[in-house]
Amino acid sequence: MKLPATFRDLRGPVVLARLAICSAAVLLAAWAELGGLARPADEWLRDAFIRLHASPAPETRILMVDIDEATLGRHPWPWPRARMADLIENTLQAGARGVALDITFKEPADPEGDARLAALAGHAPLVLAQLLDFAPGPDPLRGGVLVGGEPAPAGNGKPASGFLANHAGLAHAQYAGNITIEPDRDGILRRVPMYSWFQGRRYPTLTLALLGCCAGPVPEVPNVMRVPLARTPEAYANVSAGDVLDGRLSQAQAAGKLVLIGSSALSIGDKVASPLGSYTPGLLIHAELLSGLLDLQAGTAPTPWPGRTLGMLFGLGLAGLAFLSLPRFSAVTNVLLLAGAAALWLGVAYAAAPHDPTFSTAGPLLAALFLLGVAVPFHWQLAQRKSRQLLGTLRQYVATSVVDELLRRDLKDPLAPRQLEVTTLIADLEGYTTHVEALPVEEAARLTTGFLDCLTRPVLDKHGTLDKYTGDGLVAFWGAPLPQDEHADLALDAALAILEEVQRFSAARERDGKSRLRVRIGIESGTAMAGDYGSSLRSIYTAVGDSVNTAARLEQAARDYPYDVIIGQGTVARARRHRFLTLGERMLRGKEKPVTVYTFDLPAREAA
Repeated sequence: MKLPATFRDLRGPVVLARLAICSAAVLLAAWAELGGLARPADEWLRDAFIRLHASPAPETRILMVDIDEATLGRHPWPWPRARMADLIENTLQAGARGVALDITFKEPADPEGDARLAALAGHAPLVLAQLLDFAPGPDPLRGGVLVGGEPAPAGNGKPASGFLANHAGLAHAQYAGNITIEPDRDGILRRVPMYSWFQGRRYPTLTLALLGCCAGPVPEVPNVMRVPLARTPEAYANVSAGDVLDGRLSQAQAAGKLVLIGSSALSIGDKVASPLGSYTPGLLIHAELLSGLLDLQAGTAPTPWPGRTLGMLFGLGLAGLAFLSLPRFSAVTNVLLLAGAAALWLGVAYAAAPHDPTFSTAGPLLAALFLLGVAVPFHWQLAQRKSRQLLGTLRQYVATSVVDELLRRDLKDPLAPRQLEVTTLIADLEGYTTHVEALPVEEAARLTTGFLDCLTRPVLDKHGTLDKYTGDGLVAFWGAPLPQDEHADLALDAALAILEEVQRFSAARERDGKSRLRVRIGIESGTAMAGDYGSSLRSIYTAVGDSVNTAARLEQAARDYPYDVIIGQGTVARARRHRFLTLGERMLRGKEKPVTVYTFDLPAREAA
């Protein structure tokens, strides 16, 4: 199809603009993957994926011993160190492979208990906890004696500024691990420092230290690692510390397992917000990390995927799809295509999430959103140019749904005069001059505008074409520019709606002490010539014919009846959904013979 000159001239710039928009979408996807542009959205999506992926399959390699509320009910806190030693010894005697404590002992306590703890820390498979402080400040924390660690140059771990460790009596412990956590800016814990660096030494986290103590070799991990959270909380075996103290921990429960001892009790336990929930026990975070490390060690962790590459390739494909589809399909089709592509990426990102903890899950979605917000409107505006003149004319007269249907049918010249079956409705305000002659100009204008609103809304709601306003009334018709099988019934529906609108408007005026309003309506159906008539300077879309003239005469005749709506024979013959009351014959101006006139068979409603 040969384009008009205006569009041929724009073809080059339009292609360049489309290319620039699609290139920007590719750059957004790449920036998100490489520069973290969509970090908050990434984390929100990944959190959702984590919850969906989390498996309830039992984790048989780990046991959590919880100093819970029931335990504290029987053994109030703080405990003597001897009781803590009893808890550890009972766990080891039940066959535990190794024990890690999520509890620090900053100050000495009962000598016998401290001595037993020191002996356990020096000779048993026991990992103590210590905290490294990552917050810079003028007064770094210093407390207790740091244990473990290995010489390492700077950069081999998250740099720490201070520490809070166990008291000097436990300084000969074989193993210790860092339990400091750092939530993200939104308060949710997603990553844990696996190695911390302080004054020339590198210190492992608690779970790495437990693995190195009792279940080596230690797999290679980054300095800061995303918590795998591959299992639901229900997947982990959990026993009450009170039961362990009472000797009710069996070998079947503990034998060969790595044991984490901590607390979920409100008074002494630590709870953090995590992707699994707002109040996740810190002990569960350690268990999730340990489970992930054991999977890495066993080679059963999810196989790595190139998530960033997938994200950038998907963004490139999305831009290519948009470049090809935008000039060929409608805006709605393009929106659906981009939405479908975005849904496809969600599926890919969901599958890739466990395999790559670093890629941007939201990058391609950002590109799709950019194309939806920029490229689709850009091409929609271009498409609008082809119909702007038509729309500018039609929207003055025709309901939006009719305009949309005209555009859908893509008629060559929908405004050209054509002979069609139409129903004409003519309405005006009876006694308009009497109503407005004593009113100020502003109030008279409000009356006129309000009354015309009462007439216009039903016409457009019932898919009519507004021909013109006649000062205090209007002319409308149905059946043009698009043929309508129900044109008579639609016009009658509009007349009933007009009566209701005017009644409400009049009642509001009467409450203010003003006079009652009455609308007069004439309706007739028949053949008419409908089209754009006029001169080169000005034109109007209207209908002309005998039925149109008859509708005008019927509207004038309404003044002689106690009914607001007078209906002609043509409309009665074509209507299917309404009942009528015969008013007899009447001689109308311009007619050679009397015609039978009707009104709605609603006498109570129509009576003046």
